[in-house]
Amino acid sequence: MSENSKQLPAVIVPVEPNRVTQAILDFVSRIPDSKIDDSKDPHHEALRLASRAAQRAALTAGSLALPPGPLGWLTLLPELIAIWKIQAQMVSDIAAAYGKHASLGREQMLWCLFRHTSAQAFRDLVVRMGDRLLFRRMSYTVVERVAKKIGIKISQKVIGKGVARWLPVVGAMGVGAYAHYDTRQVAKTAIAMFSGAIEIETPDAEFTETLAR
Repeated sequence: MSENSKQLPAVIVPVEPNRVTQAILDFVSRIPDSKIDDSKDPHHEALRLASRAAQRAALTAGSLALPPGPLGWLTLLPELIAIWKIQAQMVSDIAAAYGKHASLGREQMLWCLFRHTSAQAFRDLVVRMGDRLLFRRMSYTVVERVAKKIGIKISQKVIGKGVARWLPVVGAMGVGAYAHYDTRQVAKTAIAMFSGAIEIETPDAEFTETLAR
């Protein structure tokens, strides 16, 4: 057996999807306030906010990925939550820069944070109509269902991050780079959404019941 194989865990146990799902539900239930005022050039301001948030996310993720071995596994969920917090504040600030903070609800926050992770989860909830996005207002049951789909996708990706904990220096650099990229993707979704029109449609009882199944 090689020296490297001795350093790797015998069994890799990812973060449980149910824990990720609950973290998502707890997270999107609170929309952060923003101190950003309407901008005369919202696109430029949004790019500035995105750049700053991506740098913070990379630094945060890289720092949390430094502990080696089993200790590193304990930082996986805290890392996710820390990155989401940075990204959620960025989304809130971008919304404010476009003068649309009042349009930012849990559906829009879910869309911005996780569309690039699991677009399939939003298939029946968000419809693009030209430059407009039509959101169906979700009951808690539907939000829970969407969060569960996202949680499964994220848990699958976390396996690779967990392996990186066994190569702390190189792994930290990779984790930081991914957090930077991921935050840029969130910013891209937020800018596209807030630069267009946002409409919210209340679904009828039959549609809500169908989604909840």
